[in-house]
Amino acid sequence: MNGARHNRRVALSIMTVVLAMLGLSYAAVPLYALFCRATGYGGTPQRAENAPATVGNRRFTVRFDTNVANGLAWRVQAETQQVSLRTGETASVYFHAENMSPRESVAVAAFNVTPEQMGAWFNKITCFCFNEQRLGPHESLDLPVVFFLDPALETDPSVAGIDMLTLSYTFYAAAAPQPIAGIDAGKPKL
Repeated sequence: MNGARHNRRVALSIMTVVLAMLGLSYAAVPLYALFCRATGYGGTPQRAENAPATVGNRRFTVRFDTNVANGLAWRVQAETQQVSLRTGETASVYFHAENMSPRESVAVAAFNVTPEQMGAWFNKITCFCFNEQRLGPHESLDLPVVFFLDPALETDPSVAGIDMLTLSYTFYAAAAPQPIAGIDAGKPKL
């Protein structure tokens, strides 16, 4: 009887470990994303409600890069290739998005900052990248990004030699768009 009890305990222990590992594997992706957003790891920009009250001394050039993934018939381009600003200054840049197809489509933008260590200091106040963007056939839209570089970066020795960074967006097709009630009803599908 003692051997059977021991075997049940071992089996229960193994089952507990297996279930814990399975649970951790499902939690890994959202926990990693949360970690990246909190620390700026991997070039993940931060979100901010307001710009800082102070402006720093260092000047940076921020370049803009846009890409469109296969399967999305959009053209996206920043209104300017780059801006120059001091830490703590707020900049606003618009990205012009155009649906090149005869169908409505929905996209989501993924983003990052390079060099990666600058992601912790790059703060977005307003960004289209947090929402799906819906464009009708051949429709276009100007998408704003309002950001600043945290003046505290001036004390970080890991970014001492950096004076240029790139904010990069890649647009991906989102799930098939659903008709908007009262607007698309009765329209023939293209």
